[in-house]
Amino acid sequence: MEEKHAKNRRTYVCTGCGTCCKWGGYVRINGDEAEAIAEFLELKFEDFLNRFTELTSDRRSLSLIERDDGGCILLSEDSRCLIHAVKPRQCRDFPNKWNFPDWQTLCQAKLVEVAEDSAAQH
Repeated sequence: MEEKHAKNRRTYVCTGCGTCCKWGGYVRINGDEAEAIAEFLELKFEDFLNRFTELTSDRRSLSLIERDDGGCILLSEDSRCLIHAVKPRQCRDFPNKWNFPDWQTLCQAKLVEVAEDSAAQH
């Protein structure tokens, strides 16, 4: 017999503070993400690629362009993500699947408990 039990897990939820968008380094994107962002920005795919992406130094993937200050090219002057609704997986995964030293002192993500259904056999 299979019973379902609710299980809680703790996770951080983005508040849009922009901290992770200011951390230098590649923001790798795949083709599907690039298409979604281009559509969201109402740009032709090629125009989006030419304006907002670059080839990584290892020539294995595309990355959103990094500004001279290390911030993402798609971060507004008031530290808001211009593509928050369609941001790449790398961005959505912060800080739960990756983060940087002392991120907790800068990031305003909220720690919440989320109920999950899990199947247990008895």
